[in-house]
Amino acid sequence: MAGKLGNITIDCADPQLLSDFWADVFGYPRAELPPAIEAAHRDGALTDDQLASRGVAQDPAGIGPRFFFQRVPESKVVKNRVHVDVMATPGRRPSEEELVAERDRIVALGATVVREVDEMWGPFPDRHVVMQDPEGNEFCLQ
Repeated sequence: MAGKLGNITIDCADPQLLSDFWADVFGYPRAELPPAIEAAHRDGALTDDQLASRGVAQDPAGIGPRFFFQRVPESKVVKNRVHVDVMATPGRRPSEEELVAERDRIVALGATVVREVDEMWGPFPDRHVVMQDPEGNEFCLQ
């Protein structure tokens, strides 16, 4: 049996901030606590700090990627070895106006632009925007 992607897990300082950011990027609803977790919190089995140490952004239809965020004590110090590519217009190459509009929408959510790439890769055009989420994790918008 072949494996299947479960989570894309991101270590971070503020899981709630990043789960909300990435939910907004992908148009997912912001996560609500499952009833069992709410009950555990209400009963004192989970503290406020424990709840704040994890977050999730997931497609309610189960089609898009599921992101899991976990608090870690160390801060990010180097460039990511793996990053996410976000499609401005899924299924097709965006126009310049569509790419710019999506870039601006994601910046308004809290991202920053690192650089814009517009070059040829051999005979192929390569146009994308290198960005960072609110904690500095790199991703590309194409």
